[in-house]
Amino acid sequence: MDRENYNTSHPDFLLLGLSTRPEQEHFLFVTFLVLYLLNMTGNLLIIFLIRSDARLLHAPMYFFLSHLSFVEVCFTSTTIPKMLHNLRTGCKNIAFTNCMIQMYFFLAFAITENFLLGAMALDRFMAICLPLRYPVLMKPLQCHIMVFVAWLLAHLHALLHTVLMSRLSFCDHHEIPHFFCDFQPLVVMACSNKSLSEMLSFFEGGAIIIGNFILILVSYIRIVQVVLRVPSGQGRSKAFQTCASHLTVVTLFYGSAIGVYFRPLSSYSGDKDKVATVMYTVVTPMLNPFIYSLRNADMKAALHRALDKLRNALQKSQTINS
Repeated sequence: MDRENYNTSHPDFLLLGLSTRPEQEHFLFVTFLVLYLLNMTGNLLIIFLIRSDARLLHAPMYFFLSHLSFVEVCFTSTTIPKMLHNLRTGCKNIAFTNCMIQMYFFLAFAITENFLLGAMALDRFMAICLPLRYPVLMKPLQCHIMVFVAWLLAHLHALLHTVLMSRLSFCDHHEIPHFFCDFQPLVVMACSNKSLSEMLSFFEGGAIIIGNFILILVSYIRIVQVVLRVPSGQGRSKAFQTCASHLTVVTLFYGSAIGVYFRPLSSYSGDKDKVATVMYTVVTPMLNPFIYSLRNADMKAALHRALDKLRNALQKSQTINS
């Protein structure tokens, strides 16, 4: 009897995906496979360039960027491979346990990215507004502590919401109108008392996301105030350029995430919200390497140094073989 009750309240789910039209599945598969490969290649390249270049690795901004790129790789790998498998095979089932695991890691990586974007904004604030104290305030130890706290708080947040979700019952509601096990559609589908999950999502989740976003906003307001007082036009341009890449990513991430998650559950729309979710789960992580590399002279220089090392290594190898 207990086993039957468990199966009733915790059924396997069906991930309906981005489209219910079979003729669109091949196009979606190719599109998201290309986006995923671009994301993996670009972010892994950023990690390699920063970790192999001492000049970048010891700079707090690039230290945070390497962790952000790692999170982006994990973030998309939590959802996209399963979606590609479903599109390729036509099998859309996902076990309840696997669904909870996917939701846990999705929440953990999303909140980690949220905190890392805040840390990067704080780093820019320190560098521009407190340049004389910057080497003391942003020592390697402080940077490692900030990253550790970001990962710790994110996993505690994900664990709390996953445990609460696992205690809900879903009755006859088995179809998830999404391409992965997202928190919001699952709460909407639940047929048991979900007031605690909703309340914690609004207050605790809001404090983490909105609070961090306000920190970023205040940091950039202060940065703009300081930069506008710089007498040199070239100095102002250089200061703004160091922030432009990060500010672009912040706008893409929070613009879509806040629009999806911070509104009443009664207004949830599967089709509309799936499009917004694709923006910050697929498109933004894929664009990050282009945003940071194309607008960043340090990353371009690191790439040239890496290519020179590779070219020299190949020449030495050819010399030895000949």
